[in-house]
Amino acid sequence: MNPTTTGRFRVHDRRPRPVDGGDGPAEFVLVELPEDAIDPTDPDAAEAYDPLYATATGYEGELAERVADLDPGNVVDATLAWEDGTARFTEVTTVRESRFRFADGVEGMFEAAVDAWRTIRADGEAMGSVTTRSTDGEPNGALYLFADGSGTDTFAELRAARLPVEPLVDRVNETRGDDAPREVFVLRPAAHEFVAVYVVFERDGVLARTVRDTYGLGDGLAAGLESAGVDTIETGGSEDAGGSDDADDEGSDDADDEGSDDGPDGDGSEFDLTDRL
Repeated sequence: MNPTTTGRFRVHDRRPRPVDGGDGPAEFVLVELPEDAIDPTDPDAAEAYDPLYATATGYEGELAERVADLDPGNVVDATLAWEDGTARFTEVTTVRESRFRFADGVEGMFEAAVDAWRTIRADGEAMGSVTTRSTDGEPNGALYLFADGSGTDTFAELRAARLPVEPLVDRVNETRGDDAPREVFVLRPAAHEFVAVYVVFERDGVLARTVRDTYGLGDGLAAGLESAGVDTIETGGSEDAGGSDDADDEGSDDADDEGSDDGPDGDGSEFDLTDRL
């Protein structure tokens, strides 16, 4: 009998398996979620979110349909069986349809991120965070920024779950008082030496759809909204802002830099990313 593991997992990414320098069969990058919250200052916290890998192909019947429907960011209850060092799903059920989206070399980073990074660097820090707010002042996302200078590849570490996103999502859930589906964008701008992890509170809200549209990350806002009195997400391809993209007529989820100087706790404090990362 093959050894098995049953638990709750985050589907972190789906990618070809690196084999001898090339691309092998597709596999899922999974992070097992602990039953209880982990204190990020605990000495054992560093190993709490170690990634594991499960093959994404070769399933049959209803299980094949469930596996095919798994997207990065989904939370699943699953049983994994190992054979010859390879893990495969024997059961899987999606329990939360959050999404993770990754984009490297993006052009035109939005102003909230660029301005926050200038402030972080002026303070001599290599990481920091802000809460973005809608045009009516309501918090709509937590923006975390990491240095990504010469000799580092923070984007690759985040995508591979070697640098976990999970503590950032946990902090948002704790602050919001729920574990509703989120949309998480991991963005590395072409013109700046940082990586942004943007945890958007509403998975299919206006802000999430606007970011998708702005950076070509899937279905976003419907076309032709310019006449609907919409708001915009400000972007900047260099040190200065450079253009904008339309949002929705609800207009409440603008990732503008206005009102974005609070920490993700919404009380003016900043989450210390060195807690875990």
